[in-house]
Amino acid sequence: MKLQALLARGLKDTAALWPAVEVAFGWVHQAAQLLANEAGRTGGQVRQQLSGLLGAMARWQTHAGSLAKAVEHFAAVTRSYWSGLFHCYAVPDLPRTNNDLEQFFGAFRYHERRATGRKVAAPSLVVRGSARLLAAAITRQRPFSAADLAACDRQAWCALRATLDDRQQTRVQQRRFRADPQAYLAELEQRLGYLVLPP
Repeated sequence: MKLQALLARGLKDTAALWPAVEVAFGWVHQAAQLLANEAGRTGGQVRQQLSGLLGAMARWQTHAGSLAKAVEHFAAVTRSYWSGLFHCYAVPDLPRTNNDLEQFFGAFRYHERRATGRKVAAPSLVVRGSARLLAAAITRQRPFSAADLAACDRQAWCALRATLDDRQQTRVQQRRFRADPQAYLAELEQRLGYLVLPP
């Protein structure tokens, strides 16, 4: 009985806020349904319908009362993602969101922190991340043996190693610049002088 009285009083005290919530929630829910695309529309059709909904939201945002600014923000954020929002309807098996990918990266960082004791990701992840992340993902599928490694494409392996070494060298150069910018720039100027002057 006491809980019912509290709920009744709460609903009465917030009654003026509910119409705005109902309008704004209706629009956001409609946008979510359009993007879920259970009807199987093409990317162009989804784009056109969402564009119409955003236009209606802009025209009638005053109906959202105190949530008008939130509706405006929702439309602005949606427009900022516009260029990449509809690829998933044209490319088979492309997920609508990158939540699974973010979860994968998060799990990788978590396991790396547990294994190394570091609180932040290792700097080498920037350089060798393309190979390490792929290895982490594929080894979850099945165990690999020496025979699997021996059967790999040696040229592709060499190309990957060269790419990783180039990235490592770029990283070393950045470290040299941060350690002593004046000396690094002086060395570059000296090299430039050798290139410009005739032999």
